Amino acid sequence: MPSTLRQKLLSELLGTALLLAVVIGSGIMAERLSGGNVAMALLANTLATVGGLYVLIELFGPIGGAHFNPAVSLTMAFRGNLPWRLLAPYVACQLLGALLGAWLAHAMFDVAILQFSSKARTGQGQWIAEAVATFGLLLVVLRAPASRVAAMVAAYIGAAYWFTASTSFANPAAAFGRMFSDSFAGIAPASVPGFVLAELAGAACAVAVHRMLGAAGDATSPQEAVPARLADKA
Repeated sequence: MPSTLRQKLLSELLGTALLLAVVIGSGIMAERLSGGNVAMALLANTLATVGGLYVLIELFGPIGGAHFNPAVSLTMAFRGNLPWRLLAPYVACQLLGALLGAWLAHAMFDVAILQFSSKARTGQGQWIAEAVATFGLLLVVLRAPASRVAAMVAAYIGAAYWFTASTSFANPAAAFGRMFSDSFAGIAPASVPGFVLAELAGAACAVAVHRMLGAAGDATSPQEAVPARLADKA
């Protein structure tokens, strides 16, 4: 395996692991310190996620694209910015990273490493929310100017924490990792398939709308430079 490919896959594994550690760890800390005030706990969880996501995209983007998200990787492969042969390794590293990130958060807060969430997140409203959250995330990824993509992705996710009923997972790997944490940020395993299907539907809609908005095919436009940067010409 070429060293550059190893580096890309390692960056996806580490980035996703750290992202999940941020999401779950800040959720545990927020729940402990909020005194039962769920709004304050969610606000703290949001702020930590926004800051962590921005830093991780800036840090790992130049190496492997900072996808941290199977929906992003699938979109990049569909658009030709990520070779199809790398899709499965990228997704595998993202899923493994998500699991390791959940375990790392548990270890830091001295709770059981191995656990499953009992927090059901299901129903039409939740699924619509996840589709909307992922739609917006992918549209930002596809259209944001390259120099602003990290800030705009982080800002969008922070907003979507509050305007979506699902608190914006927008990421099948995040849903996978969070089902292994019976914490504030968790999701019951039975709820994960609905979330993943909704996220993939939202990503597909984002690709379609991006094409309708007219940037597709213009490789010289700033918007079209973003997927190339994210994929880092893997």
